[in-house]
Amino acid sequence: MDDTQVETILIVDDEPDIREVLAISLQDMGYRTVEAENAAQAFTVFQKEDPQIVVTDIKMPGGDGIELLRKIKHENPETEVVMITGHGDMNLAIRSLKYEATDFITKPINVDALEIALRRAREKIAMRRKLQDYTRSLEQLVKEKTELQDHLASLGLMIGSISHGMKGLLTSLDGGLYLVSSGLEKKDMNRVEQGCRAAGETAGRIRKMVLDILYYAKERTLNRRDVAATAFAEDVARVIRPGLDGYGIRFDCRFDKNAGTFSVDADYLHAALVNILENAADACLKDRGRPTHRIIFSMTARGDEIVFTIDDDGIGMDRDTCDRIFALFYSTKERKGTGLGLFIANRIVGQHGGTIAVSSKPGEGSAFTVSIPKTPPENGETGH
Repeated sequence: MDDTQVETILIVDDEPDIREVLAISLQDMGYRTVEAENAAQAFTVFQKEDPQIVVTDIKMPGGDGIELLRKIKHENPETEVVMITGHGDMNLAIRSLKYEATDFITKPINVDALEIALRRAREKIAMRRKLQDYTRSLEQLVKEKTELQDHLASLGLMIGSISHGMKGLLTSLDGGLYLVSSGLEKKDMNRVEQGCRAAGETAGRIRKMVLDILYYAKERTLNRRDVAATAFAEDVARVIRPGLDGYGIRFDCRFDKNAGTFSVDADYLHAALVNILENAADACLKDRGRPTHRIIFSMTARGDEIVFTIDDDGIGMDRDTCDRIFALFYSTKERKGTGLGLFIANRIVGQHGGTIAVSSKPGEGSAFTVSIPKTPPENGETGH
């Protein structure tokens, strides 16, 4: 037998001698055979063995071969069925072709005729396999083409989004430099200080945008190392605090001193948490209903995870925004945002085997809960 042939054939006939002769012939051809003496038993064996070819008598007590053929084709349309018929049953044999029998052979059974019928069945099986392989290959090509189109569309969106964002930042930078220049000309140090502050803030925003683009452009392999969770959280707070103080946002840090260590790419995860904290700051600045705002940044050990919580009392979000907040290029900051920050944060946390949960209501603020496993998942990335 070649690779297109099957291993098992079900023989169905009420005469034991015929089943025995067929079994010997088929086994000599290299097949494994299973047998049944009537249609009911045959269908039970068929469901258990799932043979790709069935050779069945067309007339049997307790249910004929035509009905068995129909049941088999209903159960598995890809099964090939060869019918055995007597000379007086030619109309039934022709009728069996209507119900998609592969072929029929007449009694007394000629081994050569049987082998020709089986060859036809094997050819149909082989052709179907080739068609399935071709279909899978075609589906893969379509998938790859679709992904390429999506990447190109994303690239276009990113370029457009970044262009708008960068244009605004450059305008802000020009404004800051103008204040510095005019302040020096007029010897107005307050104006110079104001201009330096504005230029410094803009430079920080440009730096963040560039980092976001780099993180988006390439998902790097994590360089994990054991990090003290408390020291890590304190370092994140140290980076974000000056910006919050400058806007008058109270920053309350609550860190578990006994949280222990966790294995992470510290720089990468640091960027993710900073993005979430900056999102919280933006939500506070948008809320004009309160004279002051606060952000609570918490870290604690919970089982096998380190859990960070960022809780703000800003404008909050509705359900639709919560569902879309981590989508690529989705931004609630209009022209001031690129829509990359939270997308990147979610991707970084996901690379660590962690999750981000969001709870929010309009006018009531938002809470982001970031859970990171202390140790890498079994199929996670390892340091280099």
